[in-house]
Amino acid sequence: MSTYLNFPFDQEIFLHSWEAAPDPTKTAMIDSGALVEDAMIEARIQNDGCLYTIPFYSALDGEPDNYDGATDIMAQEPVGGSQTGVVYGRGKGFTARNFAAELSGGDPLGHIATTIGKYWAKQRQKNLLAILEAIFGITGSGNAKKWQENHVVDLTKEASAAYTIGATDLNDLATKALGDNKNLFSLAIMHSDVAKTLENLQLLEFWKYTDANGIQRPASIASVSGFTVVIDDGVPVDRTSESGTPAYTTYLLGEGAIRTAKARVDVPAEVHRDPSVNGGQDTLYTRIRETIHPNGFSFNVPGSDWTNSPTDAQLGATANWSISFDPKAIPIAKLVTNG
Repeated sequence: MSTYLNFPFDQEIFLHSWEAAPDPTKTAMIDSGALVEDAMIEARIQNDGCLYTIPFYSALDGEPDNYDGATDIMAQEPVGGSQTGVVYGRGKGFTARNFAAELSGGDPLGHIATTIGKYWAKQRQKNLLAILEAIFGITGSGNAKKWQENHVVDLTKEASAAYTIGATDLNDLATKALGDNKNLFSLAIMHSDVAKTLENLQLLEFWKYTDANGIQRPASIASVSGFTVVIDDGVPVDRTSESGTPAYTTYLLGEGAIRTAKARVDVPAEVHRDPSVNGGQDTLYTRIRETIHPNGFSFNVPGSDWTNSPTDAQLGATANWSISFDPKAIPIAKLVTNG
């Protein structure tokens, strides 16, 4: 056991405390249920580099033969494909000067232990948003064309004036994207301004709970058109239009549409003391390796500047992603409105 800022430092206890404290930057997308731990992916990335492949079988297809006692029954083998994911690694150190702690009487270790989880959750959500925006930029023919035509709807470009979200827009998007599979969608993640529009239209119904005194109160989770609404101001907002009217992105997602898993990190946290710099200071170093993977897509290794961990720019580059599934099996869609 080492010490950190004159406190005993137990890595195991610290990692158990790696949870978020209250923070004005919400990370509701991470906690919404759209992002789920995938045990199969985790098993693949524990000891095998930064890329992993997930094979899948396509649905059985083909016309049956006539069974009349004279016609041969033809057999065919099932076909399939695969999708490829990527593990990214990140590290961050936090330093505190002993002298500053002595002057303030503060508890830097306690502060770090209660906020480090929130710090990494915000980084995780930033990467998730970058990956989502990257896959929504995919264009081309075949499945890529169907994806772009049916899963990305920008009503700010289709309307002649500013367009705010209406009563049927989410249901229309779900139907356009998945048709008779639209029940795969379960979550709508939107900016508070978009939620306000729906609330003013009396379309947003906040869930209720009964407190310890038996009084029924509204919860922070709502529903609209059968979708659970998660309100998070971290979703993309484009404020660059000439009209000055912001364009807000609302995501429709199915539970588990985004897969995640932790990769091997032998030393996720450690302390280093430098007694000479600034009169003495201690630095806590933290490391993560993990994957965030939109189910139905593949990450393609870029042709240059590639290392064993993709940069934020590489994760968010549309050129590094391609579609692997039939879009009708992918419960991920995007709606853009002016509020």
